[in-house]
Amino acid sequence: CGLWFCFWSTTLWYLIERRMELVRVVAHNTHKRMASCLQGHMCADAEKRHKKLPLTALSQAMVEGGNQLGEDSLIGKMMEVCGEAENRLAAELMQHEMQIEKDVLDPLSQLAEVDIPNILKQRKQLAKLVLDYDSARARWLQATKSIISGTNTQALTAKADLLKEEVDEAMNKVEMCKDQLAADMYSFFSKEGDYAHYFITLLEAQADYHRKSLTVLENVLPTVKAQQDSWMEKPAFGSGLDEHLKRSGREIALPIEACVMMLLETGMKEEGLFRIAAGASKLKKLKAALDCSTSQLEGFYSDPHAVAGALKSYLRELPEPLMTYQLYDDWILASSVSDPDKRLQALWVVCDKLPKSNKTNLRYLVKFLSKLTQDSEANKMTPSNIAIVLGPNLLWAKTEGSLAEMAAATSVHVVGIVEPIIQHADWFFPEDVDFNVSGAFVMPSPASNLNHLDYDCSTIERKRPGSMVGPESDTSRKDNSNPNKHLEHNLRKGSNTLGRKQHNSPAFQPPLPPLEAQVEHQTPPGGSGFDSAQHSLAQSLAALAAAQQLLSQHTEELSNPKLRDCTSTPVLQRNGSAGGGSQAAGQNSTGTPGPGSIGPSPHTLRRGTCTVDRNYTLHPIP
Repeated sequence: CGLWFCFWSTTLWYLIERRMELVRVVAHNTHKRMASCLQGHMCADAEKRHKKLPLTALSQAMVEGGNQLGEDSLIGKMMEVCGEAENRLAAELMQHEMQIEKDVLDPLSQLAEVDIPNILKQRKQLAKLVLDYDSARARWLQATKSIISGTNTQALTAKADLLKEEVDEAMNKVEMCKDQLAADMYSFFSKEGDYAHYFITLLEAQADYHRKSLTVLENVLPTVKAQQDSWMEKPAFGSGLDEHLKRSGREIALPIEACVMMLLETGMKEEGLFRIAAGASKLKKLKAALDCSTSQLEGFYSDPHAVAGALKSYLRELPEPLMTYQLYDDWILASSVSDPDKRLQALWVVCDKLPKSNKTNLRYLVKFLSKLTQDSEANKMTPSNIAIVLGPNLLWAKTEGSLAEMAAATSVHVVGIVEPIIQHADWFFPEDVDFNVSGAFVMPSPASNLNHLDYDCSTIERKRPGSMVGPESDTSRKDNSNPNKHLEHNLRKGSNTLGRKQHNSPAFQPPLPPLEAQVEHQTPPGGSGFDSAQHSLAQSLAALAAAQQLLSQHTEELSNPKLRDCTSTPVLQRNGSAGGGSQAAGQNSTGTPGPGSIGPSPHTLRRGTCTVDRNYTLHPIP
C-alpha cells in the first residue's frame, strides 16, 4: 500500500507539474499579445497615457482643422464636434486600458512570471534536497559498515552517529520541502477557476468600455445630424423636390429655374432643343455647378443643349416624378378618354390633384415649354416633339422594368398626357408666371427676344382648347384643310407675356371638376357653330396625331377633314361673327346640354370673357 501511495502521489505531482508548465506558457503568451493591443504606455500615469493615445492625436488634429476652416464651413463644424467626441472616446479608452492592466494583465503576469515559476523552483529544490539526503545516507551506511570491520570501534561509532544526525536533518528538509511543494501544487490546482475568471473580467471590461463609447457616440450623433440637415448647400440632383424646396427656401427648384432662365436668354430658337444630346463633360460640369448652388453660370449660356440636358437629367433623377407616382394611374386613365373635350377635362382634374409644390413647378415648366413652342418654326420643337422627348422625364411608373420596356409601355400614354397640357398651357394654368421667381437671374435681353416684341404684353391670350379659333372665322375655315399648320400658327400666337407680371388678374375663373358644373346653355342660331365645332375637333385630332407622327417618322398630313365628327366641343365664337348669337362683352351665352351629357367641358365653365385684342363669348351647341 505504501508503495502504491507513493507511486500515485508521484504520478499526480507529475501531471500537476505538466499542467502548471502549460498554464505558465499560455498565460505568458496571452499577456504578451494583450499588452500589444493596448494603445497607451503601460505603467504610466493617466495624463501621460491619455496624451500618447492615437485617438488623442486624432482629436487634436480634427479640432485644429475645424478651427482653420471656421464656422462657415460644414466640414469645419463637423470636425470640431467630431474632434471633441474623439477626445471623450480617448478618455474612455484610457480608463479601459488602465482597468485591463490592473485587473487582467497584472494577475496574468503574476501567475506566469512569479507564482508558477516559484512552484517549479520548489520542485527543483526538492530534487536537490533528495540528493543531499541520499548522499548523507550513503556516508552513514559506509560508516556503519566500518564499525563492524574496524578496530577503532569507539571513534567509528562517534562518526556514524554524526552522519546519522546529518541523514535525519536532510530527511527533515526533504519532508518539509515536499510538504510545501505539495501544498503549493494543490493550491494551484484548486485555484484554476480563479485564474480563468481573469478572462471573464477582460470581457466585462471590454463590454463596459464599448457601452460607454456607444453612449458618447449616441450623444454626439444628433448634434452632427442636426448640423448636416440644417446645412443649406446640398446637391439638388437626386434629392426629393419637397426636401430641396424646404432646404433652399425656394418656390421653384433651382435647376428648373436656372435652366429655364438660361434657355430664355439663348436657347429659344435652338433647333432640336431637348432632343439633341449635349457633351457629357459639359453636362456633368453644369450639373455639378447647379448642385453647389453657384451663380457662376455664364459659361453655359453658349451651350443650350447642355442646359436642356441638365433640366431633363434633374427631372429624371427626382426620387418621384414631378407628376407623382400616386397619380400615375389617374393620368393614364384620363389620357384614355376618347372624347377630346372630356379628356382635357379629366386631365385638368388630375392636374388639380397634384401636391402644391409639384403643381407649382409643373406649371412653371409647362408655361416655359408653351413659350418654347412659339418658336417651333426655328427650333422644330412642337408640343408633340417636346412631349415625346420630355414626357418620360415627367411621369413614369413606380415599378418599371428596363428603359426599353418603360419606353414601349408608357411613352405613348405619357405623350398623350403631356402634349395637350403644353398645347393648352394657358387653359390648364391660367395664372401668370414670372420666370425669374427668385430674382437671382437676369431677364432675357430685348436683343435675344426680338421675335416676341410685336405681341400684346398686357394679357394672356385665352383660347378654348381643341378649337384654336383665329382672328377671322373665314380664315379658320380656309385653313381647315391643314390642321397641323393651323395649330402651330395659333400656338405661336399664344401667350408671350409669361415672363412678365400682368397688372390685372385674368378675367376668368378656373374650370370646375366634372359633374359639379351643370349649367344650362342656349343653342346659338345659325350654322357657324357647326363649322366651328368641326374646326375644334380638327385641332384636337391634330394635336393627338402629332405624337403619332413623330413616333412613326411620318411627315405626311395627319387627318382628313371629312372624318371629323360634327358633335364635338362647344363653340367659341368671336362677338358679332356670322351665325352666332351676339352678346355684350363679358357675358356668356348658355343653352341646355344635349341628352346623355355628363356635364359641360371645362372651358365652357369660364366666368366672364377672355380679355385679349378681341372679345370672345362661349357658345355651346347641343
